[in-house]
Amino acid sequence: MNAREIMAAVDAGKKVYWSNKGYQVVKSKGDYMIKAANGHMIGLTWEDGKTLNGKESDFFIGESRIKLFEEFINMN
Repeated sequence: MNAREIMAAVDAGKKVYWSNKGYQVVKSKGDYMIKAANGHMIGLTWEDGKTLNGKESDFFIGESRIKLFEEFINMN
């Protein structure tokens, strides 16, 4: 995913992660950030707003645990 795709997904309410689900991309005070499970954050991009702090291939859209649980319940 490139920076534009990541930002659009976050704006659409999708859960976007970097590397693993311990690092979620969030929007904080108008800025897109990579938030670690311990609360520490780093900018999604460099100051140019385009260069990612990570490889494009390491970003992915994941489902929330609540949604997965709801789907599991509905299957049974």
